[in-house]
Amino acid sequence: MTGSRLLGTGSALPERVVTNADLARQIDTSDEWIVERTGIRQRYIAGEGETTATLATDAARAALADAGIAASDIDLIVLATATPDNTFPASATKVQHALGCGPCVAFDVAAVCSGFLYALATADSLLTTGMGKHALVIGAETFSRILDWDDRATCVLFGDGAGAAVLGAPDNANPASAGGPGLLASKLHADGAHHDLLYVDGGPSTTQTVGHLRMSGREVFRHAVTNLSSVLGEVLEQAGVEAEAIDWVVPHQANRRILDATAKKLGIPGEKVIVTVDRHANTSAASVPLALDTARRDGRIRPGDLVMFEAMGGGFTWGASLMRL
Repeated sequence: MTGSRLLGTGSALPERVVTNADLARQIDTSDEWIVERTGIRQRYIAGEGETTATLATDAARAALADAGIAASDIDLIVLATATPDNTFPASATKVQHALGCGPCVAFDVAAVCSGFLYALATADSLLTTGMGKHALVIGAETFSRILDWDDRATCVLFGDGAGAAVLGAPDNANPASAGGPGLLASKLHADGAHHDLLYVDGGPSTTQTVGHLRMSGREVFRHAVTNLSSVLGEVLEQAGVEAEAIDWVVPHQANRRILDATAKKLGIPGEKVIVTVDRHANTSAASVPLALDTARRDGRIRPGDLVMFEAMGGGFTWGASLMRL
């Protein structure tokens, strides 16, 4: 089967930048400690009036402009987020209304840091089966609002932001499998047995509160390297592509050590890995589209490049997708 094509990307970040030095004035930490363990130097934190939906809307507008597509031409919006504006309705419907898309399909996907890849595969499947011609796939988060700011092991890791992509229905006359642009392969996984290693200790049906993020860092690191290496191999096998053929890897920006360890395990040179964790920190579902948009706009990723996306998050959920741009 042919795959959906990437037509444009966009991103949005809150106005406020918080550096490691800023955090060191509030909690027992230091720039050196954070950089050494994570590679993070700063993050963006949402302020008053900035929400997951407003950031998602701004990123979507930028993606539509990049694609040259009108909002009225969008048939489907899939928004990946673990921090929606409301329990319901879906934040995707707020984006739909703000953009003026009309009565298209719009819903949220909850797969935490893997959310954008889950949303990408979902939108691709719907476009491939004829549900529409154009889709907005968005990853947006305001993780700062579920952090325990007294927990220095977790609060230094995350930031807020949004990234978006416009997908076009498959081009059957020039399929990705024959060298044309499009999604070549996707693999998604989940394993709820590891719930307690990365979760939020609240929710409407349990505590009737939002709760705070909790994480066992060492265990998450170990699972991340193993799972990501495995799923990347699965996608390469499915697509019939060797690792050497990949032009760029756009990974979830969780931790510089995870990025380096995963690339090394697969034999992918570090210079082929897009890294934005130093500027954005971990923005969960937003991190992959944010990194993709950054690398497209600075000229590194170009049309025709073979790009691998990968991510792992709470649940555990994890996955990877290979796309020819």
